[in-house]
Amino acid sequence: MMERCACVERELDKVLHKFLSYGRHCEQSLEELLCYVSQLRQELSSAALQGAPLSATLSLVMAQCCRKIKDTVQKLASDHKDIHSSVSRVGKAIDRNFDAELCSVVSDSVWESREQQQQQPLLQLAIVEHLYQQGMLGVAEELSQESTLHVDAGFKQPFLELNRVLEALHKQDLQPALDWVIANKQRLLELNSSLEFKLHRLHFIQLLAGGPDKQLEALSYARHFQPFAHLHQREIQVVMGSLVYLPLGIENSPYCHLLDARHWTEICESFTHDACALLGLSVESPLSVSFASGCVALPVLMNIKAVIEQRQCTGVWSHKDELPIEIELGMKCWYHSVFACPILRQQATDSNPPIKLICGHVISRDALNKLISGGKYVCCAPGSFCEPASG
Repeated sequence: MMERCACVERELDKVLHKFLSYGRHCEQSLEELLCYVSQLRQELSSAALQGAPLSATLSLVMAQCCRKIKDTVQKLASDHKDIHSSVSRVGKAIDRNFDAELCSVVSDSVWESREQQQQQPLLQLAIVEHLYQQGMLGVAEELSQESTLHVDAGFKQPFLELNRVLEALHKQDLQPALDWVIANKQRLLELNSSLEFKLHRLHFIQLLAGGPDKQLEALSYARHFQPFAHLHQREIQVVMGSLVYLPLGIENSPYCHLLDARHWTEICESFTHDACALLGLSVESPLSVSFASGCVALPVLMNIKAVIEQRQCTGVWSHKDELPIEIELGMKCWYHSVFACPILRQQATDSNPPIKLICGHVISRDALNKLISGGKYVCCAPGSFCEPASG
C-alpha cells in the first residue's frame, strides 16, 4: 500500500511542478507580450514623428503584434495540454493502485461528527486543520467558507502564530523566532529546549557570513552565548574559533560547514517541534498520521477479510469499528503504550487490567481467571506453573 501511495504521490508531485511551471510561463509570456506591445507602440510614435506614412506603419505594427499574440497563445495552449495529460496520468495511477473494496473494512459512520449538535463533518475539519498546519491559510479559509464549516478563532490562532514565525525563518529572518522564544522562555526551559541557543548561534553565523565588516558586531553578539556555556561549550568554541578565519573568508576555511544551508532546515524543524509542544499541537497533522497509518493497516485488513470470506468464518469480525487483530504500525505511530493480552488478544481496559505474574509474564485479568485451575494455572511458558500474583 505504501508503494502504491508513493506512486500516486509521485504523479501528483509532477502535476504540481507542471502547474507551477505553467503559472511561471504564463506570467513570463504575458510580460514579454506587454513589453513587445510597448516596444511597437514606441516604434509607431517614432515613425509618426519622422513623418512616415501612418497607415503603412500601423499595418506593419498590427501584423507583428498579432503574430506575437498568436505565438504566445500557441505556447500556452501547448503547456495547458501537457498539464491535462499529467492530470490524466494521476487519475490512471489512482485507478491502478487503489482497491475499490477498501470501503468494506471501514465503518459507514466513520466520517460522521462525534458531536452531532455541532454538525461538524469530521473529514472536512481534519482537512482544514491539515491545511492550517501546512501554512495554507488562504486555502483553509476558503474551504471553511465553501463547506459552511465554523472554525473558532481560538482554533486558528496557534497555527497562525506557528506559520508566521516559520514564514520568517524560510526568509532567513530570525527576529520573529527570537521574540517568540523570549516570550516563552520559561516554558521552553521546562521542556529542556535548546531552541534559544540554536537561534543565537545561527544569528552569529549570519554575522560571520557578512565578512570582516561584521566582526565587531559578531563579537558583541557573542555575549548571548554566556547562559548556555555549561551545556553547549563545544558548539560555542567552534563558532568562536571561526573568527580567526574571518578576514580570509569563512567559506574558504575549515569552518565552511557553518555556512551550510541545512542549518536553516534544522532550525525550522527544531522550532516546529518545540512550538507544537508548547501550543498543544502535534508535529504532524492528524490527517497525515491517519493517512500513513491507513497505508500500513489497510493491506493487512484486506488480507484478513479475504481469508475470512474464503474460509466462510462467521462471527470472527462482526463490527467494522474494531480490529480483529493487533496491527503493528511502527515506532513512528507510538504515542502511548497499549497492552494487548498475548493469550486472549484483547487490549487491556480499566475493568480488565494487565496482571503481572511471578514468572514475569504479563497477561490480562480475564485470561488469568480463565487459566486458574485449583488455585494454580499453567504459565505462558509451556510446562511451568505459577501462583497467581497481581502487579
